[in-house]
Order: sequence, then structure tokens, then C-alpha cells
Amino acid sequence: MSQTTRNVSRRQFLKAVGVGVAAAGLQTACAPVMAPPAAEPGAAQPAPPAAAAQTLTILQWSHFVPAYDEWFDQEFTPQWGAANNVEVVVDHIAFSELQARASAEVAAQSGHDLFGFISPPSAFEPEVIDHADVAEEAERLYGTMHPLARASTYNPTTQKWFGFSDNWVPDPVHWRKDLWEEAEPGSSPDSWEDILRVGRILKEMGYPLGLGISQDIDANMALRALMFSYGASVQDEEGNVVINSPETVEAVNMGVALFHETMEPEVLAWDASSNNRFILGGRGSLILNAISAVRTAEKTDPDLARNIWLAPAPAGPVQRLGLEHVMGVYSIWNFANNIEGAKQFLLALIGDFRTAFIRSEFYNFPSFPDTVPDIAELVADDPNAEPRDKYAVLADAQDWSTNVGYPGVASPAIGEVFDTFIVPNMFALAARGEQTPEEAVAWAEQEIIPIFEKWRERGFM
Repeated sequence: MSQTTRNVSRRQFLKAVGVGVAAAGLQTACAPVMAPPAAEPGAAQPAPPAAAAQTLTILQWSHFVPAYDEWFDQEFTPQWGAANNVEVVVDHIAFSELQARASAEVAAQSGHDLFGFISPPSAFEPEVIDHADVAEEAERLYGTMHPLARASTYNPTTQKWFGFSDNWVPDPVHWRKDLWEEAEPGSSPDSWEDILRVGRILKEMGYPLGLGISQDIDANMALRALMFSYGASVQDEEGNVVINSPETVEAVNMGVALFHETMEPEVLAWDASSNNRFILGGRGSLILNAISAVRTAEKTDPDLARNIWLAPAPAGPVQRLGLEHVMGVYSIWNFANNIEGAKQFLLALIGDFRTAFIRSEFYNFPSFPDTVPDIAELVADDPNAEPRDKYAVLADAQDWSTNVGYPGVASPAIGEVFDTFIVPNMFALAARGEQTPEEAVAWAEQEIIPIFEKWRERGFM
């Protein structure tokens, strides 16, 4: 297992320069110090002892943009620790290990104070504190939370905040503008119909499209975006299972056409990094992914990066709507040793989120939009991009991005459906010809209904 641990020492704390966190009104998370016995009259008064530093432990993923981890681990965290007399320990693991590690900490009832997820951790609701006071204070200090973040951290049935989101990550189309121009001058991946039409030509040219139809997070996101654009969804706003619909069948039919006419069979076995390798290797003409893919190209192959352009989620016959690629959610365990310190740390992180956005190279979008008021100007003029306005398409990403439980919330049932890859499996059954689209959709419904019933019986829906 790959893991990086950064233990910020007290000496490092004292050398660090404050970042204005204390000025934001945050209180130190230090235990009170017992008063010494009263001295004899006239005796010299001893200096009061220094408060002992508390510890705050954090576990989160190894970010796809290394510059963000460098800022978080080496600047923000030690500076906050110095200002608040807290020794902070940050551990990093691969994103694919997060769920298993979270389950292990719950089983042991011991682990980190703050656990950073990259998808809504609704299934862990019984094991975490109610983060309502953190959410309320963050909105008081930093403005209204993005609806996407609320739907990914709040359970309206139990009225409990099972997490707190600092960021979400757009999932734009990455497309090779040079290849698309050669295939059909003036074309772009504005809609799924455009992608199918031009994709046929691109495949004949030797540059197929790359949308995973497999058990990985990217396929989970891309195929839901396809469904949503056709007016299909797993559930309705009230949490009723509605996947077995004409709209879903139509979306699956489009998925089958895309598979056979624009892609290669390898997409049926892709993992979460396959689409990145696909386009960075020069073979791919289109993927859906967070901007870490093109950011990598900028550093390793500037000539290729120059030809990778971005587009919003493709439009379907009903709407243009995609998902977040990553939903950053921190949860504080019931068994955490430093609950109050964890809360204060989260508020401080939101307070410095403009820096977080910039240091993530526009990867982490703010769950509290007012913290980056000039986001449109920033993404429209990036000196590392060619052209400099390449990322301007992300300025309105919040308008075409939603949560995994759309049009409802990210409930525990939605989380289990997501984690068991029922939607990608549904598309794969039809793509491989093992079932008709209608049969595959009916199969998915039969898999999903018991999951929803289970969570309803437990009182979480």
C-alpha cells in the first residue's frame, strides 16, 4: 500500500509564518491548563506553564495534482498548527484504498480525526458526528454552500450532516481539437450526437474515443452524465427507484452505439487511470475526466497539451448535465480524539480556499463559491495553458454539474449503487450483447430495489 505520512513538528510550527487563520476568528483547539497553587505573599510569581499542544490526525488521498499536496502538507497545515498550538499529522493513501481504510477504522473504532473522502460517504453516517455546526458556521463566515455540496453531505431523512465538503471537481470533456478539425472541420463535442457522428470518423482514422464501460469511478461518472442528459436517473427527487424508464433505455442505446461505432473493446476492462493513459499516449481523441489529465500533458508533453481542449458536459435530448468527477468530503468520526480541532481546521481551510483553488491548478472547485469570487477571471487567463483561456469553459461548471444522486441526494442507497457499479454493469451487459438494452435496464432495477429497501428499513431514507 502506498502511503505518505507528514508529521509536522513543534519546531516546524514555530518557524512557520501565519496565514491569517487566527485573524479569521478561529479559537485554538487546546486543552485548558490547570492553575498552579497560590504562592506565599511576597513570593516571586513563577511564569505560567505553556499549554501543551494537541494533535490532529488527517487521512486523505494522494492528490492527482501534486502541487496541491505540497501546499496542504508543507504550507497550510503547519501554518495552521503553529497558529493554533496543534501538532498536525497528515497521511496520504491512494484514492482506491479510501473505502477499505475507512471501513477498517470503523471496525477498530480508532483512526484519524479527519477522514477525507472523494465521494459522498453516506454509508458511514452512523459512524460520524453531525457536522451541522460546521456547515452553519461556514455559511455564516463564507456564504452559501453550493447545492451540489449540500446534496452530497446532508441526509434530509435523518436531518444529519454526515460530512463537510470543501471542494468538488468538474468532469469536462477532453478532446483533441486537431483531430476533430481533421475529421470534420469546425466540429466540437457539444452533444452526444456530435460525439457519435464525429467519433465514427475518428475511429476510422485510428483515433477512437475513450469512455469507460467498466467498474471504475470514471465510468460511473461518464455513464451517469449520459443518462442525466437523456432525462434518466437511478432515483427521483423523493428517492424512489426510477431507472427502468424509456429514457434510460434510450441512453443505453446511445451507449451501445458509442461503444461499437467509436471505441475499442478495451474500454470494457478499463481502470480509473486508463483513460488518462489513453489520451496522454496520443491514441485517444476524447475522454471525460478531471483536468488532471491535461495538466499532466502540460508538464510532460506540451505539444500534445496544446491540442487537448476542454468542453462542458455533452448535451443530450433533454439537458446538458454532468457529474462532479471528485466530491471532496471530510468526515469526523464519532471516536475521533480531537473533534473540536477538526472542526476548526475545516473552517480555516474554507477561509483560505482561494489559495487552495490556485494551488490545485483549478482542480478543486469551491464548495463555498464566495471564497473564490474571481474564479471566472482566474480560469480565463492561465499562463501555463495554451491558449491561455483554455480553462475558461470551467467558469460555469457549477451550472452543468450535479451530484451522483440527482435529482435527489447522495443517500446511502445511492452510495451503495455507485460503489457496486450497477450502472456501468448495466451498460456493459448491453454493449457486450449479453442482454438487450431493455433487459439490461430491467436487470439494473432488480439489483437496485433491494438496496433501497434495505436502507429504508434502517431509517436512512
